[in-house]
Order: sequence, then structure tokens, then C-alpha cells
Amino acid sequence: MIGELVRRILAVDLDHPVRVGIDGPSAAGKTTLAGTLAGALRATTDRVIVRAELDHFMRMVQDRNAYPYDSAESYYLDAWDYPAIRRELLVPLGPGGDRRYRTALTDAAGTTTRDLPVHIAPDDAILLADGVFLQRPELDRHWDLRIYLHLDAAESLRRGVARDRHWMGGAEEAERRYRTRYVPGEERYRAEVRPREHAQIVVEVP
Repeated sequence: MIGELVRRILAVDLDHPVRVGIDGPSAAGKTTLAGTLAGALRATTDRVIVRAELDHFMRMVQDRNAYPYDSAESYYLDAWDYPAIRRELLVPLGPGGDRRYRTALTDAAGTTTRDLPVHIAPDDAILLADGVFLQRPELDRHWDLRIYLHLDAAESLRRGVARDRHWMGGAEEAERRYRTRYVPGEERYRAEVRPREHAQIVVEVP
């Protein structure tokens, strides 16, 4: 599968960096796949590979005030700074962009975008970005290739609880948060956007 994905990515011929969005529900393996693809591409081509985890563009908790923080609406509608994703990453790498990009809104120390380093991509660079909700209307037209990882909602819940229980205060609290926040938010995304249907590549997660 990795070899076929590498082939498909390298086959995209554009006069600007190829922007690949790796989309899918919680715990589907998006970041793992993106990292594996980055390694495989670097072993195959001399082109610059840019990695971006779009969770690094999440709003600070104190800035998510449009909806109750634990609600599905907060997760789906208010958690990510989509204008910043476009401005700092996707538009600069797209048609007519200046190729000056950043891969985060803030860093671990809380440094804001204005003070984070600016990178410059060559025209033949490849961006591998992963995250949930990548095909929302705010971002969709800025992807040149969309890869969607399909994982059953029940399995996403099971894997997510197993992965996150350690930092969410235990399995019971993790399951509560998933059932009230993440699962309904992602169900809304699938119903409204239909990402599996619109992605050029669908990966069935076992």
C-alpha cells in the first residue's frame, strides 16, 4: 500500500508544491501513515517533503468560547484556526503562493505564529498534512490530493479510548469525552462533508 501511495503522490504534476491531506477519524492512524509516507518518499525522491500535523493549528482552549468546551459543536466548529491553516501553510504552497510557510500556529512553549520560523519550499516540494476535518469547506479547495482513512466509528472509539485514557484521567472519562464530543463531531463531519466519497484515495483501516 505504501508503494502505491508513493506512486500516486509522485504522479501529481503541478507547478507548485503538491499539498496532500491525510484525513480520517480519531485513532485511524493518520499521523503514523503520514510519517511512514514521508520516510518512503524521502527514500524515493530528492524532492523536499514537508510534514505538518494540523493539530498544531488548534486554537488555545481559552479562545474556544463559541460553544461549551466539552460539546461536539466546539470540537467540530471551534477547535481549529482554519484561516491560519490557509494563511500560514496551504495558500503559500498553492498556485501563486510565495512558498513561505509555517507548520504550526503555536509551539510547545506557547510561542505564537508571528515568532515562529518561516520556511521556504521549492516549487516541487510535497506537503503531507494530517488531521481530522481536512475536507471541510474552509480547507477543501486547497488540497491537491486527498487521502481518507476509513475506520468504523465503534473501532475509532475503542482505539481512541485505549490511546487517550492515560492523559484523559482514565478509560471511563476518555469514553465519556469520546461519546459526547469526538464521536458526534466526527459523525456530523461525515454526514455534512462525505469525505470518503470525495477523497481521491480511500484506505480501509483494518
